[in-house]
Amino acid sequence: KCMGGEIQGKLHPHYGVYLPTRTDYVELLLAVPVKELKGKRVFDVGTGTGVLSFLLLQGGAASAVATDTDPRAVACARDNAGRLGLASRFQVLETDLFPAGTADLVISNPPWIPEPPKNRVDRAVFDDDNRFLLGFLDGLAAHLNPGGQGLLVLSDLAVLLGLRPAGWLEEQLAQRGLEVKWKRSTPARHSKTKDKGDPLHTARSKEITTLYGLVPSASGGPA
Repeated sequence: KCMGGEIQGKLHPHYGVYLPTRTDYVELLLAVPVKELKGKRVFDVGTGTGVLSFLLLQGGAASAVATDTDPRAVACARDNAGRLGLASRFQVLETDLFPAGTADLVISNPPWIPEPPKNRVDRAVFDDDNRFLLGFLDGLAAHLNPGGQGLLVLSDLAVLLGLRPAGWLEEQLAQRGLEVKWKRSTPARHSKTKDKGDPLHTARSKEITTLYGLVPSASGGPA
């Protein structure tokens, strides 16, 4: 049995907070089996509107602690949790990367383009020198409960644009003693994949979004 449908209720993005208009990562998350979620404690790193936490809570997770560095995103996620009736199971903190402690599931949908952002909203898309993504991978194992796993949602657009070499993510995982336990992928279906006037159309039309299930490698350390 998997999570079904879509988020139950409406999200209200605050001014200056990135609007989660992409459905590909939501569909990937909805395919996570309920048995993987039931009763689990979740960390949501870089929460934005809180959408990933809310999907997991509605799918059966017991509680979620979310983080974001932008106070507007923190206020937005807290407001949305209240609107959706999830405030008693959801906490959001203004902090960089991880909250203190450990969780059963640690999820992140990091910015996917390793270039400098031009403004605050851009930080949801642009990750200068892969700082956020690598910070997430660096700290993941230490914030997992025994038997826990990381859930990483990542587009391959940076590879298609030549900003990361093929195999880059796998190398980064191996260096940090992490391995892919499972993964699910879907073609990106946002509007720009069909906009032939977009200068990046050739790459965007081939874009794939993948949900990676990450665990500490059996060897117990970096490769």
